Amino acid sequence: MVAPKPVKNNNVLRAFVVLLIFSGMWFLTAAINHGPQALAKSANEVMVPANFSRLAESASPAVVNIRTVKTIKGGGPVFRHFQRDPWGRQGPFKDFFEKFFGEDMQREYKQPSLGSGFIIDRDGYVVTNNHVIEDADQIKVKLGDDELFDAEVVGRDPNTDLALLKIESKKRFPVVELGNSDELKVGQWVVAIGSPFGLERTVTAGIVSAKGRVIGSGPYDDFIQTDASINPGNSGGPLINMQGKVIGINTAIIASGQGIGFAIPINLAKDIIAQLKSRGEVTRGWLGVAIQDLTSEMAEYYGLKDRKGVLVADVFKGDPAEVAGIQPKDIILEVNGHRVESSHDLTTLIAKLKVGEKAKVEVFRKGHKKTFYVKIAKRDDKRLAARQTPEQQPEAQLGLRVTDITPEMAQRFNLGQTGGVIVAGVESGSRAAAAGVQVGDIIKEINHQPVESAGDYAAIVRKIKSGEAVNLFIWRKNAGFLVVKLTK
Repeated sequence: MVAPKPVKNNNVLRAFVVLLIFSGMWFLTAAINHGPQALAKSANEVMVPANFSRLAESASPAVVNIRTVKTIKGGGPVFRHFQRDPWGRQGPFKDFFEKFFGEDMQREYKQPSLGSGFIIDRDGYVVTNNHVIEDADQIKVKLGDDELFDAEVVGRDPNTDLALLKIESKKRFPVVELGNSDELKVGQWVVAIGSPFGLERTVTAGIVSAKGRVIGSGPYDDFIQTDASINPGNSGGPLINMQGKVIGINTAIIASGQGIGFAIPINLAKDIIAQLKSRGEVTRGWLGVAIQDLTSEMAEYYGLKDRKGVLVADVFKGDPAEVAGIQPKDIILEVNGHRVESSHDLTTLIAKLKVGEKAKVEVFRKGHKKTFYVKIAKRDDKRLAARQTPEQQPEAQLGLRVTDITPEMAQRFNLGQTGGVIVAGVESGSRAAAAGVQVGDIIKEINHQPVESAGDYAAIVRKIKSGEAVNLFIWRKNAGFLVVKLTK
C-alpha cells in the first residue's frame, strides 16, 4: 500500500523557502544600496572614487615638464664607465684611453635630463626638485599646451631637495592650489601627475601608505609614502588630494621597490618656497651641538625612565649652546615646550627657529632637569661640512660612534673592563656593520695601539690611511676578546 503524500507539509515548506529567498534578496539589496554609503558617510570618506578625470583635467594645466642640459667633462658616460671599477676606484683602462684618445678624454658632453614641476603663481613661479635642475646649464619649462619657456633659478635648497624657478610671459599662467599635508591620513586617495620617462602629463593614483618616513636622504626627512606609481621623470611633480590640492612633491623612489614612492609634505615646503621667493635662499636655526640618539642602555645609565631625549655628544666652542651653558653629556628633553624624542626631532625643531630668537631648552644633567635660554644662530652648511670632514670625524669613516667608559658605567653594567671605549652606535651598511662590530663592544686596541679614551680612538684612526687595514681588538660581554678586521 502506498502512503499518501504530505501535500500540506510540502506547501508549507515551499512557502518557507520562498520567504527565505525574498528575505535574502531584500537584505542584499539594502546592503548594496545603503551599506557602502553608510560606511563612507560614517568615515567621511569616498571609499572608491568613481573616476579621476575631473581632478586630472583641473590640475594638469599647471603641471609642467622640465628639460635640462648639463655639461659633463671627462669623456662622457661611456668613458667614465671604463675609467672606474664597480666600486668607484680608478679603473685599469684609464691609461689606455688617455693614450689612444688623448684630447677626447677632456671633451665636454651635453647630458639632457627630464623632470616635472608645477606652477604655484600666475606670474610664473614653478616648484620642482633641486636634483632636477642642479648644475644645469640650460633649463626649459614646457606647459601642457606645448609652449616652451626658458627658466631662471630663483633659489634652491639641497637639504630638502627643493627648487623654485621663474618663467616669463605676458599671459597669466594656470596654477594649482596648495593644500594642508598635516590633515592627510594614511589610506586616503592621492594622485601623482608628471612626466615619468618623458611621458608628459601622466596621471597615476594610489593611497597614502605612510607618513613621516625617514629614508636617509637629508637632515630634514619627513616623507609621505605612497603607492601611486612614481618613476624617474616624476621628480618635482605634484601629489594631489581628492580636492585637487597639492599635498606633496614627488621626490624619491626605491630602486628595487614596487609601489613605494616618496613625496615632500607641502607644509614642509611652504616656508622654504616663501624664503626662496623672497630671498633666494633658506635660513635655518643653529644650536651648535653634535648629538646622537639614546640607546636603552644609555637611558638606564642616566636614570631616565624612557629613551626620550637626545644626548649631546659635543658642544662647539663659541656657538649658542656653549654660550648658554649646555655641556657634553647633557640630554636635551624639550625645546620651547616641544618634547624631543630623537635627533631628527631636535634638528627639525631648531631649523624652524628664527635667527636671534631665544629658545627655551630643557636638559637632563646628573639626575636633575635644567633650563637654558639659547640665542639661536644661523646654520652655516659650509662651516658645518668643514667640521665634519672625514679627517676631522674619523667615526664617520668606519661607521661607528664611540664614547668613554666611566667607572660608574663599568660598575652599573658589570663590564669588568674599565679601559677602552664603548661602541655607542653602528651605522647600517657601514664598514663596521659589515665587519660585525656591535653596540656595546669595548674597543681596547686598534692595530696594537692601546685605546684609553675617545680622543685616543680618534687620533689613531686619523693616522690610518684610506685603504689600509684596521684591526679592532675588542672585548664583548659573554664572548670575551675578539679581533674584528675591516678596511678604512
